[in-house]
Amino acid sequence: LYTLGHEQIAQSLFPVGELEKPQVRKIAEDLGLVTAKKKDSTGICFIGERKFRDFLGRYLPAQPGKIITVDGDEIGEHQGLMYHTLGQRKGLGIGGTKDGSEDPWYVVDKDVENNVLIVAQGHEHPRLMSVGLIAQQLHWVDREPFTGTLRCTVKTRYRQTDIPCTINALDDDRIEVIFDEPVAAVTPGQSAVFYSGEVCLGGGIIEQRLPLTV
Repeated sequence: LYTLGHEQIAQSLFPVGELEKPQVRKIAEDLGLVTAKKKDSTGICFIGERKFRDFLGRYLPAQPGKIITVDGDEIGEHQGLMYHTLGQRKGLGIGGTKDGSEDPWYVVDKDVENNVLIVAQGHEHPRLMSVGLIAQQLHWVDREPFTGTLRCTVKTRYRQTDIPCTINALDDDRIEVIFDEPVAAVTPGQSAVFYSGEVCLGGGIIEQRLPLTV
């Protein structure tokens, strides 16, 4: 919704916007609506009742490759980098290593040139953390171009807690965002959306993350 302007928002109604999903389900159940028991949507809405992997595999040829740790050890094989995203835990097909930690593995990077998936153990591993990001393709709800510096909060993924940050303008369509504390799994290509309290200021597309460690 951050791409909408004041004119569009002024004519929009969100009749259940103040309610949590369980409350909406309860109302639907009381009214006898079949959607009350419908499973939550967790995939891409436009592909229907199909698995995401099957959908991609139909249009893009899979290219299996190595899974390596941040220390360079090969510990498995992936079926295609396109199936994995930064911060992903499930579906990697790898467990603990011999004489190693039993902490779960997370995707921390992709080496696209060499078709290698890079993983590390622990959801707070330094390679997974970012101190900030660069965003482009900006859209501000008030339509005014941003200049200077701004204190606000940002979300980089769905249902994320608001992250206090400082925005610095780089040019007309790029900004640098510095988090107050390091944040896990900031993913290029996703949206970064900015807020002042409950008011949406606007957002942009994450061009790159600023890693905690190089």
